[in-house]
Amino acid sequence: MTRLFGKSAFITGAAQGIGFEFAKAYVAEGAKVVLADIDQKKVRKAALELGDTAFAVVLDVRDQESINLAVEQAINEMGCIDILINNAALFTAAPITDIDRDDYLNVFSVNVSGVLFTMQAVARHMIGRGNGGKIINMASQAGRRGEPLVAVYCASKAAVISLTQSAGLNLIEYGINVNAIAPGVVDGVHWDGVDAAFAELEDLPLGQKKKNVGDAVPFGRMGKPSDLIGMAVFLATSEADYIVAQTFGVDGGNWMS
Repeated sequence: MTRLFGKSAFITGAAQGIGFEFAKAYVAEGAKVVLADIDQKKVRKAALELGDTAFAVVLDVRDQESINLAVEQAINEMGCIDILINNAALFTAAPITDIDRDDYLNVFSVNVSGVLFTMQAVARHMIGRGNGGKIINMASQAGRRGEPLVAVYCASKAAVISLTQSAGLNLIEYGINVNAIAPGVVDGVHWDGVDAAFAELEDLPLGQKKKNVGDAVPFGRMGKPSDLIGMAVFLATSEADYIVAQTFGVDGGNWMS
């Protein structure tokens, strides 16, 4: 399929997991893709795996100079950026009484500031080109409601939904569509850390939290990164031109907006 033929995409947090699956799908749809990630070794390996139309850049979304350089490198590699996926994120969990200020600041610097200022850098490029573009932010079902032990993460993803709404309304005048995807519980390597955190906080055996959340999904299982591909491709195409400032749940029915 070639729904994205001739397009150039910049995807953060793309060395593995959801970001890598998006990059793989975009390449299959005919796009050139820059995979951006803080892990230099992993992101280079990931780009090599995807072939000649995939490129790797090192990016720390907490650092403005890193954002500026990565965006510049992406433009140099591909000629332009038509599509941005803000996927880089961190998870954290703690009861309110144990939240650490440094941990809070680190999570917000990636999940919120990283999204905002990467979006800003790419939007400036898109506006300068005058050809519009598509920006897709990765939110979460956690951004739609609070959870007892996940206050910081939930708040950060709620901020992503709000940023998506504001940026969408602001940037559509330039032909830039800003929307978001809110996954539910998605299986992957990150779940080892999530499960371990809840095992400690809730006094559960390892693996129990993962089983519990999977069993609670109406669809009958946890999501897979591949379950999100359809929405990620659709929002990057001209078929989504009239969609502005929306957040789409792809969560197996776990949370209704």
